[in-house]
Amino acid sequence: MKRSEINRIIRNAMQFTQSRSLALPPFAYWDADEWRRVGEDSRELVDNMLGWDVTDFGSGNFEKTGLTVFTFRNGNFYRKDRYPKPYAEKLLLVGDGQILPYHYHWSKMEDIINRGGGDLALTLYNCTDADFADAEGGRSGKPGEFADTPVEVTVDGCRMTVSAGGQVILRPGQSITLMPGQYHMWQGIPGTGSVMLFEVSACNDDNVDNRFYRAGKRIPEIEEDEAPEHLIFKDYTKYSSL
Repeated sequence: MKRSEINRIIRNAMQFTQSRSLALPPFAYWDADEWRRVGEDSRELVDNMLGWDVTDFGSGNFEKTGLTVFTFRNGNFYRKDRYPKPYAEKLLLVGDGQILPYHYHWSKMEDIINRGGGDLALTLYNCTDADFADAEGGRSGKPGEFADTPVEVTVDGCRMTVSAGGQVILRPGQSITLMPGQYHMWQGIPGTGSVMLFEVSACNDDNVDNRFYRAGKRIPEIEEDEAPEHLIFKDYTKYSSL
């Protein structure tokens, strides 16, 4: 992705949240120089990947396949002694018609909540036992496997079962709980508008806990065609001395 595209996407996300009267914390607006000055008292932001995250999943077409994320809080897989928080909270912005490709998580259980805007269509499969066990295959880009079994989820606390490849529609105010090993793909239903989702989940590390059905890059390579206006979490090690 080009840095100019990431800058534009984050500017648009800020405008969207303001239009929805959703206040973001001050660090959402920090520029690169402010991140360079981050001290030990703000180490949690860097260590736990709080802040902006923009990805096109390697598609080269963010408007069609992509996601904008702001992480408010997160624990840490590897440093539970220092960061014992067992949960995470994220804002997920989905454009009208935009797709999140099929994937699941080995560790993370998550609630996806439609907080307003358009409708969201989720298509669901279970993974196979062999797929779930093959963590190394998933990271190497080996294709995943769908199981031909019913998928059990809860929507607003009510249990429901959908057939393999079945859909659940989340309208504003509705939520779904997704378990580890459940492949999910979603799309903002075209014509209903952009969707403002929240994710409440177990703590997670997006560098290692995403299994894509087809090879896809969760963390984008960035072409630095202009200076960053705001950083995404991938940038922190470059700009912060922590």
